[in-house]
Amino acid sequence: MRPLPEDKIHNIEAMLSPQLGVRKIAAQTGISKTSVNKIRKTHRPDMPSSKGGRPKKLTAQDKRLCVRSITSGTAETATDVAKLLQNDLEIRVSRQTVSRALEEAGMSSAEKQKKPKLSPKNIKARLSFAKTHKDWTIDDWRRVVWSDETKINRFCSDGRSWYWKRDGESQQERHVSQTVKHGGGSIKIWGCMTVQGPGYMCKIDGNMDQHLYKGILEDELQKTLEWYRLKPDKVIFQQDNDSKHTAASVREWLNKRKFDTLEWPAQSPDLNPIEHLWAHIKKQLNKYDTAPKGILDLWERVQDQWNTIDASVCANLIDSMPRRVAAVIKAKGRWTKY
Repeated sequence: MRPLPEDKIHNIEAMLSPQLGVRKIAAQTGISKTSVNKIRKTHRPDMPSSKGGRPKKLTAQDKRLCVRSITSGTAETATDVAKLLQNDLEIRVSRQTVSRALEEAGMSSAEKQKKPKLSPKNIKARLSFAKTHKDWTIDDWRRVVWSDETKINRFCSDGRSWYWKRDGESQQERHVSQTVKHGGGSIKIWGCMTVQGPGYMCKIDGNMDQHLYKGILEDELQKTLEWYRLKPDKVIFQQDNDSKHTAASVREWLNKRKFDTLEWPAQSPDLNPIEHLWAHIKKQLNKYDTAPKGILDLWERVQDQWNTIDASVCANLIDSMPRRVAAVIKAKGRWTKY
């Protein structure tokens, strides 16, 4: 093969750049790709060679825009970001391309957790509560008798359940939590817990109003204090801000008691450790091989599980209160992981 003239070699050498590949130079000069590649290796060995493949659709600046659109709240999902790029910059990319760009930046997707809606007033009250109680010790929190109500469905007791599966295995009965329309019925229960263990619990028939609630306090709460021999003047009672809990007749009854009532911020289930006790109960209910035959069977199972709760479970939950308070302060009154 005849050697190339010096002027052509210099011309090709001048054209070499990361933006203009060997293929394009060969097409423009009429020189073979092999010859152009030899010139690149001989005269420009420092120039990085192309890695091949299709050019990236997103530049480094575009990728930073993807991240910024998520962190600023302009977009929530990769699909939203893809639409933003198309509308604002006329860059057409798929959701998967955006997802890869976000993952390269150290971001990851996760399922949104359901949390109570927080108004500015709620946020302020939560933060104020946390700051007021930030110096409470574990012993202080152990004085509290925690209370709450919950609903438990006959089918799928709202607790999360998991399973293991072989690759390629078809869907089996053990892989699903079977449901029926309207949940197959449910029960509402009220319960309380102390550092010594779970207190008395009751099933709520019909709608709870202030009169029924006051009756529960007079019966189940009082029995709990007596059972654990808790001195009323050493006890702090906790309840949330449900309207029936703050009704005049209930407040009047509580004011006549020797124990104190904890001032509680609205929309704060993450601060109440008994919420995790309900989750524990529902998780245990999901372990039964068969669904309850009816509401009475469900109630019997709930009672069985409630009576098997060890005092250490309650103590560990209550002892988490300093961490919960610190988390609210760190979140400036907004949601926490609890």
